[in-house]
Amino acid sequence: MAHINHTELLPDRPGIPPMAPMPETSPIDPRVLLDMVRSGETDLICILGPTACGKTRYAVELCRKLNALSSGADILPERTLAPEKGGDPLRGEDPRGQMSAPEDTLTERTLPPEKGGDPLCGEDPRGQMSAPEDTLTEKGGGKAEIISGDSRQVYRGMDIGTGKDLEEYGEIPCHLIDIADPGTRYTVYDYQRDFEAAYKDICSRGGIPVLCGGSGLYVQAATCGYQLTNVPPDPGFRAAMEAEDPAELRRRLLQIKPDTPEGTLQSTRRVIRALEIARYERQHPVQHSNSLPKKTFYIGILATREERVERIDRRLDERLASGLIEEVRGLLARGIDPEDLIYYGLEYKFVTQYVLGILTYEQMRTLLANAIHQFAKRQMTWLRGMEKDGIEIHWTRP
Repeated sequence: MAHINHTELLPDRPGIPPMAPMPETSPIDPRVLLDMVRSGETDLICILGPTACGKTRYAVELCRKLNALSSGADILPERTLAPEKGGDPLRGEDPRGQMSAPEDTLTERTLPPEKGGDPLCGEDPRGQMSAPEDTLTEKGGGKAEIISGDSRQVYRGMDIGTGKDLEEYGEIPCHLIDIADPGTRYTVYDYQRDFEAAYKDICSRGGIPVLCGGSGLYVQAATCGYQLTNVPPDPGFRAAMEAEDPAELRRRLLQIKPDTPEGTLQSTRRVIRALEIARYERQHPVQHSNSLPKKTFYIGILATREERVERIDRRLDERLASGLIEEVRGLLARGIDPEDLIYYGLEYKFVTQYVLGILTYEQMRTLLANAIHQFAKRQMTWLRGMEKDGIEIHWTRP
């Protein structure tokens, strides 16, 4: 297939939503970030961004830089000078308002405090132990490890369509990939349980947890600090919702949770369940967990609209050429119900419909590309919504 210069078609191309004004970016200084982890100022690094922005590659490279600093192999360029006024840890200025000079040694900069809490290792900032008792000093490690925040990469055998790209991780450990069987319904409740276990495990070994997020709901479950509950069904609420227009229900759900997975939106029953959960959470006080991160440092990976469009289209063509259709056929041959694959949305929805003869190849390719662009837009909407809710995201361009 001839490659199209999609950026020339952006003004008139249907299916690709316009991009909101881009936020300002800042360089990320791994030295200062490591200081913040070691001092307890942050207990989780979270890498965010829309699909095809390069967040996995960025997370891996950041882990490598943090590990090099932790081991004493300071191979990084000198930090960027800070503005004249105000503390900005992203630009090399100590968050306590003092400039961190480039000549500071790694040993001086990275030793954990003698006193006070270290939430990465389970110690409450107020001095009370809440989880694993090992400290970074006792373990002597401080190695960074990635926890996946992708809602579909949990499934075994769904590799090309979910973009696992496992070779990108190299020597960096990655958790919560390939932990569920395809065809099963892995929920955000399941994810929070498994994230908490992985997070505690990394902290207990003196590691630095780095969450690399794709699903907004999963990231929220990991960083919100409260324990999700297994919401019981409400027959009365469901009956009332079933009497309403399905399109209105979808609109209402997207207003509450803009990053709702495509598979959920395609099923009125699942839309009602999602609204049921949201209603339950509003009516019941949340239970905070001592084992979830409380001070997340968010890094947003930014790409221009033109870059994002080109990357999404190029990546889709690469996946189709590298066996995405064969992957779906293989899953169906294993006995996975087509409705279950369609439930997973995006690649699996449209390629399944193509394999079943519902769509032609060109229809599949066009509808899928547009759906991915729209999904990326919703991801950015969710991230900007986080900022409106008071969460600070430090945007950068890799």
